[in-house]
Amino acid sequence: MATREMADFLRSRRDRIGPSSVGLPGGGRRRAPGLRRAEVALLAGISPDYYMRLEQGRGIRPSPSVLDGLARALVLNDDERDHLYRLALSLPSPPSAAADAPVADAPVHPNVRRLLDEIAPVPAYVINPRLDVLAWNGTAAALMPHMAEQPAPRRNMLRYALRDPRARTFYVEWEEVARHGIAQLRTATGRDPDDPATRALVRELSGDPWFRTWWERQDVKGPGMGRKEYRHPVVGRLSLDYIGMVLPGTPDHQFVTLTAPEEGPSAPALKKLAALARS
Repeated sequence: MATREMADFLRSRRDRIGPSSVGLPGGGRRRAPGLRRAEVALLAGISPDYYMRLEQGRGIRPSPSVLDGLARALVLNDDERDHLYRLALSLPSPPSAAADAPVADAPVHPNVRRLLDEIAPVPAYVINPRLDVLAWNGTAAALMPHMAEQPAPRRNMLRYALRDPRARTFYVEWEEVARHGIAQLRTATGRDPDDPATRALVRELSGDPWFRTWWERQDVKGPGMGRKEYRHPVVGRLSLDYIGMVLPGTPDHQFVTLTAPEEGPSAPALKKLAALARS
């Protein structure tokens, strides 16, 4: 059934799209810069009253065709479209994805742990949707020494970014890292809104003003790739390219690797880090 979470998500997306970006005239007096409800309904091919009831969270179960229309009207990316489906239909994944996904707390497969060790010169780790570090190799532990100080059950990427003051120096682009992590946690709540550990983490982090501000934006993110900049306390500045890959058989687990171009300025520092992990 349509939920309050879905209603909030729809409003947040509507508020960010100007009429000119979807081919509508932008004239007339507007109380907010985003689209009007009637404009979203027109673009999605549904009645304004039906869309209003969706935004009010009034227990409507929209069909896949309606959700597709909303995704087009609101110009949702793949992560946002998947999130909309999960909120609306209470599915673990959109209809095109595999069903019966294992829970986030499933154990890391022994083959995956062995792979972590085999590629140990490359920092690599496994996280679940709420960004708990489930397993990592020695180089990843050496890369993130402040998190390595924590007991294993407390190792969470977002908790570290927001609750450990050293993270703001460690991450060169701290705000981007924190916002991305919050968007991933928002995605986790859509996948399993009743998971007690995820709900507990949201409650814990809600005491942080940055978290509250960015949480209300309703941004969502899935696995991807990009670059992170670090100020490591031992080897200095690192610019590493990361890739997050969903593991086959355990789609709630993400395998993340961090590498540096062989001829790039970060390659020597990464080699020092791997040597540090072996010592």
